[in-house]
Amino acid sequence: MSNLNAVPAGRWFKRVLWLGILANLALAVPTLFAPAQLLTFSNLPQATPILWPQFAALLLILLSIFYMPAGVDLARYKAVAWLAVGARLAGVIFFVGFQAAAYHLLGYFDLAFFIPESILLVLAIRGSMSMTPEPRGAWS
Repeated sequence: MSNLNAVPAGRWFKRVLWLGILANLALAVPTLFAPAQLLTFSNLPQATPILWPQFAALLLILLSIFYMPAGVDLARYKAVAWLAVGARLAGVIFFVGFQAAAYHLLGYFDLAFFIPESILLVLAIRGSMSMTPEPRGAWS
């Protein structure tokens, strides 16, 4: 079995994934504790009740935690890596495709991670396939 963790693109995927996790937490943790101030600072419309931005922040923290296994062992948690990439794409589609222009920046935030993560994951999988030794037949 090939090791995605040993492929350079796999190592870079994990680095970008961890950077995205840290970026998510940098947005979510302050929003959890001071949602009104963060909405004002971000020039986003105020929400009523304020519970909803706090709950969204909590969900983003939990989503980020679910990305972590792929950031530790990409070979073992390849499906989690694909789900993390898919979640970034879903964020782009949701915020850019279905929300008012005031929220597009949140979609661009996800796009900034979706593009390198998707490219690096595909390259890592291709690279690990080329590293896989050919099976030995009975006549070898």
